[in-house]
Amino acid sequence: MQPTLQIALVGAGMFGGDVHLRAYADLQRFGIAGQLARVGLDKYSRELAPVQIDLVAVATRSEKSALKSAAAFKEWTGHEPKAYHGDTPWDDILRDFPDLDILAVATPDHLHTQPILAALARGVHVLTEKPMCLSIQESDEIIAAAKAKNCIVAVDMHKRYDPDHLRIRDDIQNRIGPPLYGTAYLEEPLEVSTSTFKWVESSDPFSYVGPHWTDLIWSYYKSKPVSLTAVGQKKRLIRDGINAYDAVQVRVDFDNGMSINFHNNWVTPADFEGPVNQGHEIVGADGKVESDQQYRGFRWWNQGGGSRTSNNHFTRDVMRPDGTKGYIGYGVDSLTVGIVAISRVKFAGESRDAVADLYPTAEEARITSALVDAAAKVRDLNFKYMQEGKGATVTARFGEDGITIIDPNRIAEGAEAVFEKIYDKPL
Repeated sequence: MQPTLQIALVGAGMFGGDVHLRAYADLQRFGIAGQLARVGLDKYSRELAPVQIDLVAVATRSEKSALKSAAAFKEWTGHEPKAYHGDTPWDDILRDFPDLDILAVATPDHLHTQPILAALARGVHVLTEKPMCLSIQESDEIIAAAKAKNCIVAVDMHKRYDPDHLRIRDDIQNRIGPPLYGTAYLEEPLEVSTSTFKWVESSDPFSYVGPHWTDLIWSYYKSKPVSLTAVGQKKRLIRDGINAYDAVQVRVDFDNGMSINFHNNWVTPADFEGPVNQGHEIVGADGKVESDQQYRGFRWWNQGGGSRTSNNHFTRDVMRPDGTKGYIGYGVDSLTVGIVAISRVKFAGESRDAVADLYPTAEEARITSALVDAAAKVRDLNFKYMQEGKGATVTARFGEDGITIIDPNRIAEGAEAVFEKIYDKPL
C-alpha cells in the first residue's frame, strides 16, 4: 500500500483558506518531495517521494464557508474533502476519521488550544498557526499531552524561513557581534480588525502578529526573556464600537543582554501601498543588520490603482505548462517542515525528540506563549494606570521561580500585591 498521511483542516479564514488549503492542494497532487530542497531537507526526498497526502476534511464555523473551501479544493485537485461546520467540528472529524494523522489548526488565536488537545488525546499530530496558544499554562498542557502520545505539535512560524532571515541567522548575526538592541514591527491593515476578523476584542495586535518576531529572535539567538514591559493604545477602533487595542508596544529584555522592542498595530489605512508594513533591525557590538520585509524593491503603479508593493517571497503562484499554478514560498515552507517531522515519526519510527530540530516545536512556542501571556497582563495594567495619570510602571520578570508581575502602584497592599506571581515554573 502507498504510504499516506491523512490531514484535516480546521479553520479556513484568511490564512487557513488561503495558505493552508493551497499548500495541501499541491501536496495532494504532487507529494512533498519536490518541496524539500527549499528547507534543506532534501536528504529525505527519495524516502518521502511515495508518501501521499490526503486532505480528508475541512471545517469552519459556518456551513457556507466549509462547503466553499471544500469546493475550492476539489477545483484545484479533483478531490473534495468532507465539509464540517459548527462550534467544535474537530470532534466530528476525529470521530469520523479514526486513522487521521494530522489536524491542521487555523482557527482564531484564542481558539487553538481546544482542538489541539482534542487531537493529541486521540494520538493525532498537529500543525497549528501561531501563536500556539495565549496562555503559558495552556502551552504546558499541550506539551505534556504531546509527550504522552509521542505526537508532533508543529507551529507555523514561517518568518524563520524567509531567505533574508535565514541569511541573518546563519551568517550576518555572526558578523555584527553580540546583540545590543533591536526593533521589530508588523503593522496590519485596518480591515483586519474591522471586517476580516470578528474576534479582535479577544486578542490584540501583539498577540496576533508579535509571535512572528518573538519566534524569529528566538531562532537567531536561543536567548530566553528575563523581563518585559508593555503598553497599548485605544483610539481608532473604538470609533467603530470595537473595544480592542489599536496598537501595542512590548519591550523584552533577554538573558544574553539584548533588548528588543516589538511594535504592532492593525489600523494601517487601506490605501497603504503594501499588504502590511513590516521589518526589523538588530544592532550588535560590531555592526547592524536591517531587513525591510515590506518594500523589497518590487514596486509598480497604474492608473486608478495607486503605487503598490508586493512580497513575492512569502507565497507566489508559479505557472505550470498545463495552466495550473504551483504555490510556493516561505509561507508554505513552515508547513512543509512540520509534515516532514510527522512523516519521520510515522514512517521511519522516529521519536518526537529525534526530529525536534526539523521544525518549530511546541517547546519553542512556549517561549512566545509566555511573552504573549505576560505582555497582555502588563499591557492592561499599564493602560489602566495611564488613564489614571500614573504612568506605565508595571513590568514582568521571568526567572527560575517563574513569571512575576511587578506593580509598584499596589505598594500600599504589601509585597505580595506588588510582586504577583502568575506562573511558578522557569522558562
